[in-house]
Amino acid sequence: MAGEKGSKPHVLSEARGIPLAVAVSGANTHDNLALKPLIRGIPAIRSRRGPCRRRLVELRADKACFSADHFAWLRERGIVPRIARPGVESSERLGRHRWKIERSIAWLFGYRRLTVRYERKGSRFLALLGLAAALTCYKKLAKLAT
Repeated sequence: MAGEKGSKPHVLSEARGIPLAVAVSGANTHDNLALKPLIRGIPAIRSRRGPCRRRLVELRADKACFSADHFAWLRERGIVPRIARPGVESSERLGRHRWKIERSIAWLFGYRRLTVRYERKGSRFLALLGLAAALTCYKKLAKLAT
C-alpha cells in the first residue's frame, strides 16, 4: 500500500489569524508530529525593555493533536492547551475558533504559486510559503495601523 502523495502545510497563527509560523510536511505524516516544531519556531518578540517574549498563552488545536505527551509538554512551557478530546468532547466548541486558522490558510493559498505545488524541492515550497506568510502579515498589520 503506497503512502499519500503530496505535501501538507501547517500554520500556527495568533488570535486574529495572522500567521506566526509555517511548516510543510508530507501528506502521509500525522498532524500531531508538526505541533512541537511549530511552537518552537515562533520568533522572539523584541521590546524596548525587558527580555524577548516568546511564549504563547493559549493554544487551540485539532483533535489530531491530542495526546498526554503534548498536554504535559505544553503545560511545562506555561501554555494552556485547548484541544478537544476524541470521543469525549465535540469539535463544535473549538469550531467557533477554527475558522480563523482556515482563513489564514486561505490567505496563504491566495497566492497563485502556492495553490498548485510546482516546486519539486520542499525547501523552495517552504520558502515561498514563508514569503506568503510575511506578505500576509505585512498586509494585515498595515491595515490595523491605519
